[in-house]
Amino acid sequence: MTLIKSISGIRGTIGGASGDTLNPLDIVKFTSAYATFIARNAKADRRPLVVVGRDARISGEMVRSIVCGTLLGMGFDVVDLGLATTPTTELAVRHHNADGGIIITASHNPTQWNALKLLNSEGEFLTAADGAEVLDIAAREDFVYADVDNLGSYTTDNDFDSCHIKGVLDLELVDVEAVKERKFRVCIDAINSVGGVILPRLLDALGVEYTILNGEPTGRFAHNPEPLEKNLQGIMSEVKKGGYDMGIVVDPDVDRLAFISEDGTMFGEEYTLVSVADYVLGHTHGNTVSNLSSTRALRDVTLRHGGQYFASAVGEVNVTTKMKTVNAVIGGEGNGGVIYPASHYGRDALVGIALFLSLLAERKQTLTELRATLPEYFIAKNRIDLTPDTDIDAILLRVKEMYANEQVTDIDGVKIDFADKWVHLRKSNTEPIIRVYSEASSMDEADNLGKKIMKIVEEMV
Repeated sequence: MTLIKSISGIRGTIGGASGDTLNPLDIVKFTSAYATFIARNAKADRRPLVVVGRDARISGEMVRSIVCGTLLGMGFDVVDLGLATTPTTELAVRHHNADGGIIITASHNPTQWNALKLLNSEGEFLTAADGAEVLDIAAREDFVYADVDNLGSYTTDNDFDSCHIKGVLDLELVDVEAVKERKFRVCIDAINSVGGVILPRLLDALGVEYTILNGEPTGRFAHNPEPLEKNLQGIMSEVKKGGYDMGIVVDPDVDRLAFISEDGTMFGEEYTLVSVADYVLGHTHGNTVSNLSSTRALRDVTLRHGGQYFASAVGEVNVTTKMKTVNAVIGGEGNGGVIYPASHYGRDALVGIALFLSLLAERKQTLTELRATLPEYFIAKNRIDLTPDTDIDAILLRVKEMYANEQVTDIDGVKIDFADKWVHLRKSNTEPIIRVYSEASSMDEADNLGKKIMKIVEEMV
């Protein structure tokens, strides 16, 4: 049983003792703390307003009812979107001129998990400092509920999906007519969540023929929901049968996006952002941002187009903060997250799909042909398991000192950039482990680099 409080919100398994899991008491406490925080900066001429959306996981209705009821009890007005993707909810916050938003989703985590993702008035994730303030309020239980005459009101908005889709289709670089002309045929894996609700509507609007796997939003995920190759054998086998231009895979809240090539092989989750960025930069001069653990291919593509590449600490809010600082035209994370500021500062699989299809329509390429035009890198992911009393910060400092003659970045763990490869060591916020990411021009070389650094660390312990 687990309860994790981090930059990504409040995440935990359902059931168990208070304080150890995401259970009704803790949902009330953290929602109340969030409402208290939001009220401090809310518009003075009306009751504070919060938008709520959820993915389709089994516990979603239970969590939604508690969240909405708690907000009403805090004197907040609530707009409930019902089943809605993370990017849909983010956009709805701005549309409704709300003071904040709560997305009820544990993203790629398995079905027993759920979470409260907390948004500000821009529909963006709270900063680390704001999140810490919410946690402090929760720890002190420093909140006061409204009296009966000042309870909030509850309304629903069951078709904000239409606004989201229209916003995607209206983007300048989404070439609807060119996509329609290509007459794409795709296979979708919607993991039995909200992707099965909104993606067919998007593809219908783009004139794309589709077959959908796991399309019913039951919340009973057909496989592990993280869009990695080992979890996607079903759709890969379906595409391999032939007759498809590609496969499209999303996670339960539709902010991550992965593609399957027409031959049934993985296009590469890291290359979702790289390919979309290649298209955007071909039409819009500017800079890019991804986190430190993302592929170097984005840097290479950015330089090819005459822009500058910048790296941020891991975490969507860190990426978006950096993007604003350097005025990036496209950015995201290597896990299939595309952030396109022309739409909004949030990972959005719908935007990624529409831009990717526009790219293919423009270049008249297959996915394998497109992939061959992009820089070739491979990422290995390992971990070092340590004991709770291990001084991980001291270990990372020693590694940094050992490689002082190389390009070292320490804004999020220690990343060592060599001429043709890199390795990144990150301390987990929840477990006594160091995550080791390494990238090179072959998987063997990437894995060997990671293992070399792991051996050095293990000798320090």
